[in-house]
Amino acid sequence: MSAGLESRSDAAEPLGARAILLLVALVWGVNFVATSFALQGFSPWTFRTMSFVAGGILLLPLARALGADLRVPSARDKLHLIVSGMFACGGFGALSAIAILLTSTGRVAICIYTMPIWVVLLARVMLKEALTPARMLALTLCCLGLLILLWPLLQAGVSLGALAAIGGAVSWAIGIVYLKWARIAAHPLTVAVYQIFAGALVSALGMLVAGEGPEFPVGFQPWLGLLYGIVAGTALGYLLWFRVLERLPAGTAGLGVLLVPVFGVIASAILLGNGPRRRTWWASY
Repeated sequence: MSAGLESRSDAAEPLGARAILLLVALVWGVNFVATSFALQGFSPWTFRTMSFVAGGILLLPLARALGADLRVPSARDKLHLIVSGMFACGGFGALSAIAILLTSTGRVAICIYTMPIWVVLLARVMLKEALTPARMLALTLCCLGLLILLWPLLQAGVSLGALAAIGGAVSWAIGIVYLKWARIAAHPLTVAVYQIFAGALVSALGMLVAGEGPEFPVGFQPWLGLLYGIVAGTALGYLLWFRVLERLPAGTAGLGVLLVPVFGVIASAILLGNGPRRRTWWASY
């Protein structure tokens, strides 16, 4: 009897983890629209600084509650975590926000999630990882989807928004490949906390260079977008993501995150009225 209950429990665990993965994709997909709302009143630098700082602070007690050891004894590992986070969170966050100001939110969501292309290419160059037939096929399909998406923009001229979004994807890939190269022995949530605060550092430096001060926009939408970015996009999103990584293979989790741009396009169409063309749907899939 107990063996049967244990078997049903084991079978239910992957199903529950996949449900959490679907929720992560939904939360991060809607976060593109929330960012668009926030940027109606905040500059990209201010928005990212506030969301990273507050989201990181909120994530700290949650990580402790889950038993994550937030200590990183090695100064070398701390430095590597900060450098990785400056690209994976700092560069990614700033460039994606700038891209949303310059082009449609749905298009940004799709261009940003070309990240697997750049990870594969950088891992080949920096880590000497082999390009297996499966990786080559996936890379080819990603490139075709990107070409379909960008072809109308290329015909009309260079789109700075699309370039900024792709730049954000490349920055994220640099941070991830660097992190893999560094081989840091730390709890995944500890890595997330360090990277989020490193992203906050980059954004704060951007505020300083731009000469920006505190912003208090009038209106409901910018504050709603900021609140969502803090609670859902940063703290809850990372918390759920690492719960998924504990329960599912990394490959399954990685494929599931590719649903983020699909949810981003749908949320953009519903909440912003940026209805996607048929070409965009084909590119996203």
